[in-house]
Amino acid sequence: MTTKLEDAAKQDFKAEVSEWIEAFDDVVADDWKHGEELLGALRQRAREAGVPTPSAMTTPYRNTIPKHDEVPYPGDRKLEKRVESLLRWNAMAMVHGQNKKDAGIGGHISTYSSLATLLEVGFNHFFRAKYGDQPGDFIYFQGHASPGVYARAYLEGRFDETRLKNFRHELRDTPGLSSYPHPWLMPDFWNFPTVSMGIGPLNAIYQARFMRYLENRGLIKKTDRKVWAFLGDGETDEVDSLGAISLGAREKLDNLIFVVNCNLQRLDGPVRGNKRIIDELEGVFHGAGWNVIKVIWGSDWDALFERDHTGLLLRRMEECVDGDFQTFKAKDGAFLRKHFFGKYPELLELVKDYSDEDLLRLHRGGHDPAKIYNAYKRAMEHKGGPTVILAKTVKGYGMGTAQSRNATHNEKKLTDDGVAAFVKQFDIPIPEQSAKDGSFYRPAPESPELQYVQARRKELGGYLPVREVPKSEFKAPEMETFAEWTGGSNNRAVSTTMGFVSILRHLMKDKAIGKLVVPIVPDEGRTFGMESAIKQVGIYAPEGQKYEPHDKDMLLSYREEQDGQILEEGITEAGSMASFTAAGTAYANYGVSTIPFYMYYSMFGFQRIGDMVWAFADSRGKGFLMGGTAGRTTMLGEGLQHQDGHSLVLASTVPTCLTYDAAYVYEMAVVIQDGIRRMYEKGEDIFYYIMMYNEDYVMPAMPKGVEEGILRGIYKLKPADGEATVQLFGSGPILNEVLRAQEILATKYGVQANVWSVTSYTELRRDALAVERWNRLHPSEKERVPYLISALGDAKGPIVAASDYMKSVPDVLSPWLPSRLVTLGTDGFGRSDNRQHLRRHFEVDAESVVAATLSKLARDGKYDAKAAQKAMEELGLNVEAGDPAKA
Repeated sequence: MTTKLEDAAKQDFKAEVSEWIEAFDDVVADDWKHGEELLGALRQRAREAGVPTPSAMTTPYRNTIPKHDEVPYPGDRKLEKRVESLLRWNAMAMVHGQNKKDAGIGGHISTYSSLATLLEVGFNHFFRAKYGDQPGDFIYFQGHASPGVYARAYLEGRFDETRLKNFRHELRDTPGLSSYPHPWLMPDFWNFPTVSMGIGPLNAIYQARFMRYLENRGLIKKTDRKVWAFLGDGETDEVDSLGAISLGAREKLDNLIFVVNCNLQRLDGPVRGNKRIIDELEGVFHGAGWNVIKVIWGSDWDALFERDHTGLLLRRMEECVDGDFQTFKAKDGAFLRKHFFGKYPELLELVKDYSDEDLLRLHRGGHDPAKIYNAYKRAMEHKGGPTVILAKTVKGYGMGTAQSRNATHNEKKLTDDGVAAFVKQFDIPIPEQSAKDGSFYRPAPESPELQYVQARRKELGGYLPVREVPKSEFKAPEMETFAEWTGGSNNRAVSTTMGFVSILRHLMKDKAIGKLVVPIVPDEGRTFGMESAIKQVGIYAPEGQKYEPHDKDMLLSYREEQDGQILEEGITEAGSMASFTAAGTAYANYGVSTIPFYMYYSMFGFQRIGDMVWAFADSRGKGFLMGGTAGRTTMLGEGLQHQDGHSLVLASTVPTCLTYDAAYVYEMAVVIQDGIRRMYEKGEDIFYYIMMYNEDYVMPAMPKGVEEGILRGIYKLKPADGEATVQLFGSGPILNEVLRAQEILATKYGVQANVWSVTSYTELRRDALAVERWNRLHPSEKERVPYLISALGDAKGPIVAASDYMKSVPDVLSPWLPSRLVTLGTDGFGRSDNRQHLRRHFEVDAESVVAATLSKLARDGKYDAKAAQKAMEELGLNVEAGDPAKA
């Protein structure tokens, strides 16, 4: 039982708390930022005093910015609403009409329906096309909302009606519109491919970081430019979406704004039916150090919150999960009254003067321009880190019976009644039949709506999106500057990796282009021998080096600098690829022709980030992917998970990727020089994948006249002493095994062979396919000859090709070498052992090449079969060994 004295103490404490709260309210009323600083100071003092200060990762389920902190909306709300209605109609008509004419052509209506207001507030008040003479904001659009972006370009007069009629019809007589954002298909419009879920957010983070990199290195001016990324709440389930958000906070990227379109639905149903996705995302981003702004409820809820003095309305909201909210929007106002407000008599009393229609019209925050404007404004003004805006919307907003239902994502067209309802709701002045046909509507250029649209974009610097490639005066280094690497290694054993690092260091010293080179490594710089480069140019660190490295007294000490040139990304191939994308497209996005060299374990390249490589090609990216520690048998000791025998196969599937398997440093030097020339001087939209190996051997000087063969894929490296009856193909370090096989064949078995260095099977195949196509389409003209055939000339006999990659790499030449080609490769899982045993296991060592040659000659009747069989024993081969492809 408490005493009167204890009761009095409690009353005094409550009064003291009230005084503190009143004082805090006064501070917040003056400036909410001061309140934030005060709370931070109190938390710090509490920690110093040993008082626990639990920090909540989530806040109540209402808007972050209270009504009293909002600024008035600056735009003409009536005109903007009218423009948005027209956009909604034309976006819907584009997809609806196309599917009526061309059943199954596809497209998406519902995503833009939920996103329209979020985009329009940006287009009218925030998205800048230019900052003086500098490029404007970068916008990563939610890919499925592309019809809405096209609809805006139509209202702006950038597209005519014919263009919209050819949505998803890109192969007709007039220009069409691609399904999603694709710079490859629409190179003057789209900047960033985003529809493959997750890569847009990831690339946006590293784009914002690369922008700071360019600024800190003095390659571009500092501006207030922002990177905006629009993504869906369901998209955040992709690990790429959230996997790098800590980078944004760690590097204080206040030039980065995420807008998560929280329409609560993914393709098949609720994103979190039994939870609230906004709460989850708030906790994740808040915990990662982002500034989180929630835009949950529209302005028409403000009056209800003001009338509710008990907090019961907020309590009721927090009792509901997203599955409930989805149901409430899919039903009518009477259902909402009964099942949401009806749980508590006090809430029914709160809305007693609201009709069912009034309740149905209560908006979510993501459809309220005033709420969105204030969120964007605060995000723009925030300093010291990135911002995420969690905007609650309705998927299929305005689509009647399709609104907020599980199948909404798959809606391609509406019923006639649905179209009529849509036209009526958004007041589109077109005849009934035209509406059913999905006809477009654009007012006259002098109409108030279009005059407003044009004025707002003029104020913000022009149209978006737009992709412009400025004219470049880039001049590639001449081949003579690479003489150190074409002259051989003077009997020193070196690896092609070490040769490359030496070339890279030389390029970074070049007075003309050195500053444009961007080395990128995912925590493997020392593996690749990059210590000297680290000392030379430093590792990029936006805050410099705050500590004294333990190896400061060593010649090659670790060095981080604010203007460091190397992007050391840590253990993330995806993040490194995002940096490669930002650097490889900087020529278009920033007007700066940066040359990225991304070095990584080849095993962990394409198979991990193949989707991002494909998007890089779509972006018309340029640069060099350097596949380090390459090969199934050259990467000794590591075993199954590290030994790469297939990345060349994966790389060959990307149309703009040129792949090279260099055996010698001079081959690599020729490819790099020509690559810089083609990509940056000539402006070709291509990029390179070049293998680097860690096996040391003597690098020969470049023979005369082989440059064309290196670049096109094949040249004769070492002719036979006599007339050759066999042709041996080799690439990478396995070329040395082939050379040894040539010697064994000649000295032990009397077989003369030419040795060819095949630098690119992919380029040989592409050339042969192009020639084959031309011949097929021009039967009346003289046949052209593929480079492969002209290079071989009158070379006789079978061809044995050995590679440290899968047999399918050389096999691509089979159509043009009928019955001649025998391939040796490294199909199967790797093993932990040394090179000698690995190459014997995969049957790509010199002895295996000799055996394959004799066997083929025997099958062709050119060599005694019993002698060939006996040679197998002499060579120490186990002819009954298991197939390495299945081992």
